[in-house]
Amino acid sequence: MNLPKDFEEYIKRGIIRKGLPDKSRAEFLINGARNSFEGIKQIVQKTGINEKTANNIIKDCYDIIMELLRAKLLLKGYISSGNFSHEAEVSYLKKLGFIEHEISFMNDLRYFRNSIAYYGKILDKEYAIKVFDFLNKIYPKLNNL
Repeated sequence: MNLPKDFEEYIKRGIIRKGLPDKSRAEFLINGARNSFEGIKQIVQKTGINEKTANNIIKDCYDIIMELLRAKLLLKGYISSGNFSHEAEVSYLKKLGFIEHEISFMNDLRYFRNSIAYYGKILDKEYAIKVFDFLNKIYPKLNNL
């Protein structure tokens, strides 16, 4: 999968807009992500990841990462909307110092999550395990920035 465009390109296109930082909304997203992260770890620990839970695990992992990413954007006064807004948000990972492989994986995850949500795609257990492992790797990095 291709990497998203540079973050500045999304600003030029009006998908990302600069405004005032929104600390209270960012804190709300961070707290929600923390609760969801703890919850998904408990679910995986108790039930594991299988073919029946794979899509839900993938969607939940994506949502947790995106909540933290949006919180980081809000703290800097950025907000996204419209077509390509999720792609624009993923592109911000480069600004945060993430490596190309992590950005590429997240962009792929964005694509596959949309396939689940909008086109009824069923993804397999193996991919869900990779996504869960990715969440466990990227969550602390995003949370500590």
